Parts: sequence; C-alpha cells; structure tokens
Amino acid sequence: MRHSKSRYKLNRNRSWREATVESMVRNLLIYQRTRTLLTRAKAAKPVVDKLISWAKVNTIAGRRLAFKVLGDHKLVSVLFKDIGPRFTKRTGGYTRIINIGNRRGDDASMVIWELTEIKVKEVKKPRKAKESKVEDTSGQVVEGDAAEEKQGKHETQVAVKEHPPVSKKAPKKFLGGIKNIFKKKSDSL
Repeated sequence: MRHSKSRYKLNRNRSWREATVESMVRNLLIYQRTRTLLTRAKAAKPVVDKLISWAKVNTIAGRRLAFKVLGDHKLVSVLFKDIGPRFTKRTGGYTRIINIGNRRGDDASMVIWELTEIKVKEVKKPRKAKESKVEDTSGQVVEGDAAEEKQGKHETQVAVKEHPPVSKKAPKKFLGGIKNIFKKKSDSL
C-alpha cells in the first residue's frame, strides 16, 4: 500500500526521473547555478545536500557513493577538492532557490537554483612588462616606467594600411534575376 509515500514524480517513470535528477545535480556542480523549474529543483536538492555532506567529510566511502550518483571521476574530484571545503562552516543550506517568475508558454514557475557559496572567478590583470633597464644617452641606467618610455621611443611603429572602400553592387530585383535566366542567347553561326 502507498500510505503517504510522497515524492516529486516530475511526470516521469522511475528511470527517467533518476536520470533527470542526476543531470540537474551534475549541472549544478559544474556551473554552480542553473535555471530550472521549481519542482525539479526541489526534487534534486536532497541529492546535492547528501553529496556536499560527503564531500565535507572527505572519505573514500564518500567518494565512492558520490561516484555512484555522478558517474564522473573529474566531477567527483571537483566536488571533494573545491566545493566540499567551501561548506565546512555550514551545517546545511548548501543551495538556494530564487523565484524568477513564470514561463511564458505554459506558466510553469521558473527558478534560479544555485550554491550558497559560489566561487567567483578572478579576473586576471594585465601583466606589466618585466622591469627593464635602459641606458640613457648620458650613460646612466634608467629602470621601471622610465625605461619603458625610453624603449618606446626607440621602437619602430608599424603603419596599418587602410583598405580602399569597396563598392557594393545593388541587389537585383526579383524579376530582373528571372529575366536573365530566360534571356535568349543570340546564335552565333
């Protein structure tokens, strides 16, 4: 008998439902944020919570259980090396669901489902040129920015040629194109 066995069915049979949840979990761990339906996010949330709890403990048994769910060694290593240590201070609440409104076509409630501790990618600053030394005309050694200025004076600049403007042909009208197809060629005998 069924007796209050409730779960998110997602309008799928068991194998499809498990595949959907596993796919959503993989996407969340890879991209750290996904846009999905509310019921799908609620169905997959307990799986992500278990995975992150195993990653916080970081045991071989936890890795094996995580591989059983994820099916990818690289993703398991990312989970245990990168995502798990971020949540060591938390005892729960590893993901959040943010409502973004309803979908236009079928009015399904859409959400953004994301990890609460998101790693922000650092933007690399342009590297400065190596500290260079240049001798001045007076024989003194100049370092740093002044050396770059001195080098800039001695470097040759390459001139960029501009291409002449290209005249575009006017597009043929539809009937003009057809006339050319059916035009009779004069016989040259």
